[in-house]
Amino acid sequence: MNATDIAADIDVRGPRFGAAVTTAVLSLVLITSSFWLLAWQALCFALGAVAGVQRSPYGWLFRTALRPRLGPAVERESPRPPRFAQGVGLAFALVGLAGYGWGPQWLGLAATACALTAAFLNAAFAYCLGCEMYLLLRRGLPGRG
Repeated sequence: MNATDIAADIDVRGPRFGAAVTTAVLSLVLITSSFWLLAWQALCFALGAVAGVQRSPYGWLFRTALRPRLGPAVERESPRPPRFAQGVGLAFALVGLAGYGWGPQWLGLAATACALTAAFLNAAFAYCLGCEMYLLLRRGLPGRG
């Protein structure tokens, strides 16, 4: 890890806050079967995956409304695993959108439930499934250590 990696590290509370908001949004999607609410969440996932979790709508909300009231970060992490996790969430949201939009509806429900489970685990227990997938894949690639 070099100095630029350390400077780019993010407050671990940010992705966890985003996971809590995502849990609420995906719970509402399951209750309402709302295509448009899932489309919003897919957009949030896409922004988190492409621009980084700190630049997603929930990251912006954390940075502007919550973090100033919490004080300085005690723990920081690389943004790469949470960013990968946002891509995994995006994949599930897109499958969910296909199910809700074109059928079968059970596909939308199942994909949304999978994304909700992962978001809940992160929000409630600080266990990020997508981050763990990233680390496992990184360890499994030849030439990586």
